[in-house]
Amino acid sequence: MTDPTTRQPLRTLTLAALGVVYGDIGTSPLYTIKEVFANEHHPVPITPENVLGILSLIVWSLIVVVTIKYVLFVMRADNKGEGGIMALMALALRPLAEGSRAHQAVLTLGIFGAALFYGDGVITPAISVLSAVEGLEIAAPALSHFVIPLALLALGSLFFFQRRGTGGIGALFGPVMLVWFSTLALLGVVNIAAQPAVLAALNPVHALAFLADNRTLGFFALGAVFLAVTGAEDLYIDMGHFGRRPIQVAWLGLVLPGLVLNYFGQGALLLANPGAMDNPFYRLAPEWGLYPLVILATLATIIASQAVISGAFSMTQQAIQLGYVFRMDIKHTSGQEIGQIYLPAINWLMLVFVVALVLGFRSSTNLAAAYGIAVSGMMIITTTLSFIVARRLWHWNPVAIVALTACFLIVDSAFLSANAIKIEDGGWFPLVFGLGVFTLMTTWRRGRSLLVERVRSDALPLEPFVADIVANKVTRVPGTAVFMTQDTHNVPFALLHSLKHYKVLHARIVFLTVSVLDIPYVAENNRVTVEKLPGEFYRVKVFYGFMDEPDLPAALEWCAESGLDFDMMETTFFLGRETVIPGIGAEMAYWRSLLFVTLFRNAGSATAFFKIPSNRVVELGTQVVL
Repeated sequence: MTDPTTRQPLRTLTLAALGVVYGDIGTSPLYTIKEVFANEHHPVPITPENVLGILSLIVWSLIVVVTIKYVLFVMRADNKGEGGIMALMALALRPLAEGSRAHQAVLTLGIFGAALFYGDGVITPAISVLSAVEGLEIAAPALSHFVIPLALLALGSLFFFQRRGTGGIGALFGPVMLVWFSTLALLGVVNIAAQPAVLAALNPVHALAFLADNRTLGFFALGAVFLAVTGAEDLYIDMGHFGRRPIQVAWLGLVLPGLVLNYFGQGALLLANPGAMDNPFYRLAPEWGLYPLVILATLATIIASQAVISGAFSMTQQAIQLGYVFRMDIKHTSGQEIGQIYLPAINWLMLVFVVALVLGFRSSTNLAAAYGIAVSGMMIITTTLSFIVARRLWHWNPVAIVALTACFLIVDSAFLSANAIKIEDGGWFPLVFGLGVFTLMTTWRRGRSLLVERVRSDALPLEPFVADIVANKVTRVPGTAVFMTQDTHNVPFALLHSLKHYKVLHARIVFLTVSVLDIPYVAENNRVTVEKLPGEFYRVKVFYGFMDEPDLPAALEWCAESGLDFDMMETTFFLGRETVIPGIGAEMAYWRSLLFVTLFRNAGSATAFFKIPSNRVVELGTQVVL
């Protein structure tokens, strides 16, 4: 059987999805039950009723949040096959009038959701790897002082090897995670066999009874229970890599059963031995299996971290294309897979924050306080944007979609509220981190918008200028000049400066505009449009999707079909180089103007970003007061 969207065998894609998509949620058993019953702030007493209640909350959270919300509902909102908060935001914006309050609100929600993703992205590697290496404290308590150094060594190696790409080790991800989930299930079954009464937790009545009998403690416990569903957003983010069906098959066929069996096994162990609450996951294994389990868990958490890091690279690439982040150096680590990219700046920044988190919090228990609030906030944003898509784009029945969304929001809000109480204990970090990323993204977008307005206000209309050039018979020299511009109706200032300095124009003048559409990919035969103007002037538009890799020389080859041939050795690209000066009393706060100027000066060059041959580029500068 093959997947109809990719024509690859379904089993191949399912195994690959298993290795990339489920690392985060798949390693949650390492710390979830422990944080419920051994939390130093609000531990839940180990009684049969409490254990059944917590297990019931976990299994029904997995069913409602992951299975019903993400697997069956949110994953329908694919943008030409792509998922993730940026793709969802682009979908939600389509039916809204640009510039309207609703349009601006969706933009803000989408950007803030992306910012929260980065906060989650630096916590996941830290808590996952730490929780795995902490198994040494169970296997050999004398080695407990090596936990932090070994965790830092594993994390440092992971980030160091990012520049080599994931193609080689990626082939191992699926088989390793297959072994991991099989091990989770096996450990669970062995312990459930000793305490089969825990299977009663499949009845949601136990979850409701626990919350009713322990209102305050139950509310606090929700913050730890939520750790079981962190990573659910990855199913949607990585949908474009594998398609919807392989992810659904992997979840329903192996991941969900493996997780539920392992959680129930930990619950059974606690009923038989309450003293195992110090680390119920590793206590599931026999003594001879502890070291192999620590190694397997470490591999699984490295895979989970890899998925998050790769997701941060992809999210940044999308944000750059959509104009929310300044250009950065993007390196492609595979000649076959376009999605395998490496962003050095993001990689090393993430490593700095991950190391700081490990050294600052020093244990997975302390980090658990910081984990959750960013993910729960992102889930609420996903629910809200999905509602807009279902109602305004799909035109679903308003009563049905309101009722469904209300159910999701009640669950999401309960988890967010429970995590909010952990702000003082560490939850402040992802909020501060996310707010910082949100400020950077919105400042960049607003600054770019103001910069374009400033340049446009001093520009000359294009058509009269072309007519004047043709009428006055300005001297033309052989070759083609390409002037990149964001404004198709006005003369690029680079052309005015060139004419002022050289007193001549090239035989052919091309005004080139690059547009990024709200779809992931643009077909090659729809890549360019060519409009011929008088006097060998041309207006060319190049279109990319937010997942496309910009390559202007390759795109311009398609102009030949419209009669415009390019010989790169006879073509010169003229780029404008603005020197931006922050202005006092401008439309943007002065501190934000300073921030934008700093970002602008450190942005990557258009030459490298668009893959223009550097020896064919001339940059002409101008000064702009923001």
